[in-house]
Amino acid sequence: MVDVDALRARTPGCAQRVHLNNAGAGLLAQPTVDVMVGHLRWEAEIGGYEAADAARDDIAAVYAAVAELVGGAREEIAFFDNATHAWNAAFYSVPLGPGDRILTGRAEYGSNVLAYLQVAQRTGAEVVVVPNDGSGQLDTTALADLVDERTRLIGLSHVPTSGGLVNPAVEVGRIAREAGVLYLLDATQSVGQFPVDVREIGCDMLSATGRKFLRGPRGTGFLWVRSAALERLDPYVAEIRSATWDGGRGFTWADGARRFESWENSYVNQLGLGAAVRQALDLGMDAIAARTLALGATLRERLDAVPGVSTHDLGSNRCAIVTAKVDGVPTAEVVAALARAGVNATATVPEDTQFDTEVRDVHPLVRLSPHYYNTESELDRAVEVIAGLAR
Repeated sequence: MVDVDALRARTPGCAQRVHLNNAGAGLLAQPTVDVMVGHLRWEAEIGGYEAADAARDDIAAVYAAVAELVGGAREEIAFFDNATHAWNAAFYSVPLGPGDRILTGRAEYGSNVLAYLQVAQRTGAEVVVVPNDGSGQLDTTALADLVDERTRLIGLSHVPTSGGLVNPAVEVGRIAREAGVLYLLDATQSVGQFPVDVREIGCDMLSATGRKFLRGPRGTGFLWVRSAALERLDPYVAEIRSATWDGGRGFTWADGARRFESWENSYVNQLGLGAAVRQALDLGMDAIAARTLALGATLRERLDAVPGVSTHDLGSNRCAIVTAKVDGVPTAEVVAALARAGVNATATVPEDTQFDTEVRDVHPLVRLSPHYYNTESELDRAVEVIAGLAR
């Protein structure tokens, strides 16, 4: 059971705005801010290197906490300054050549799609888009039929940036394991919103951010890499943290996922991420998911009940991200009206989900994304604004 009043009291932003943009960036809790400010002050007082040395155990604990969050091991975690760099570190390490195939879904994130297209142009590999099933999620039967001896990677966005769809990540993992194909899961919008367990899912690599539903600081991302998959990957950057010079003309990769990291880090941000992850673990991801997903379902139902308003979330399993359109009112005007009423929301961008845009002429949509510290009265406030525009 989530104590909403206590959580809101520890979240300064709740007193300022109705924050329904957690799919963009969640509100920092005061304990997270305190950890970050404390380390920043320490850096100012004794020096950046010295502060990092003094906080060595706390920094190590962040690896352990993130591993616990996703069901992996500490040595399988690598940290980055954002989720895109984490995802890139995994994807660009997959050996690809002429005729090799990358399978992905229509909900794939725009930056991932551009990376697929770039590597396909460079190497002669082929990007294959798996169709959706009748509910709008990735069609796993079609995926199984498309996997063949040329398939080198299945790349999937667990939850897209453009709606409440939750793709069938576990079934995709079963197909990938049976075929012996590497599986990269972009969990940017799912980690922190509901339980994500890499062992259950069966992926080989998972990327995520700290700034969204985990409520960590911006400038944080992480990558989990299954230890057994390391021998199949060739990290595309070697530097003094990821590798060790052998004294001659060669080098040895660092153990575990650290081979994907770079030496310089913002330990202020990393410690802030650790504080946010620890809060999620202490609350319990099952409890977080129960409240967050229920708020999303409630918001979707209330918007659907308003004449002139339609929601556009796909899939048989949906999360707390809710996308909507008001008949005859440009999406930008809806977002601006919400902002004037003190409600934070944003809009989907067609270029951010290219393959989805090819088959759905609905973007841009208003995107609202509640989290467990939101209240039903806050949802009512947002619906009231939107209903006023619809009238």
